[in-house]
Amino acid sequence: MNLFSLIASDYKKYSTYGGHFFSIFFFTQGFWAVFQYRVAHWCYTLKVPVVKQVLLLVCLFWQKCIEMLTGISIPYSVTIGHSFYIGHFGGIIINSNSVIGNNCNISQGVTIGVSGRDEKRGVPIIGNHVYIGANAVIAGKITVGDAALVGANSLVIDSVESGVTVLGVPAKVISNNSSKGYI
Repeated sequence: MNLFSLIASDYKKYSTYGGHFFSIFFFTQGFWAVFQYRVAHWCYTLKVPVVKQVLLLVCLFWQKCIEMLTGISIPYSVTIGHSFYIGHFGGIIINSNSVIGNNCNISQGVTIGVSGRDEKRGVPIIGNHVYIGANAVIAGKITVGDAALVGANSLVIDSVESGVTVLGVPAKVISNNSSKGYI
């Protein structure tokens, strides 16, 4: 998908939760962070070296401003699929090497980061249609399967199967219910 298609898919997702253009564009901090990320990631993928470096420098300052205003840190090198939604602003940290699939929802206070030692050190890969609850931490070289639901305040340090609900510290499968209805 191109830049405008990605932004349109994000906007459409935000509008399904009851907002209209004015409120989404001017008052929704999650959309600000996602919009900034989309533009910065597009600059990151440019093939013209000098232009790319200048634009990335501008985007870095823009990202830091958005980060200070919203408490959401999404580096330009993260890979995020279409229809990405951040439910509430504040305390969201995503590692620069993370991969997040299509149509995912993230709540406030979520950390997606690096963890582990030696060959187990790395960052998570989040599948499609994943819902991540408030204050969840997903860390390490793991995979969260498609349509999984990560409950609030969970610590996910092991891979999660597709279509299950995990909860707890450390997170364990508590149900075979998927994220359907949450996204």
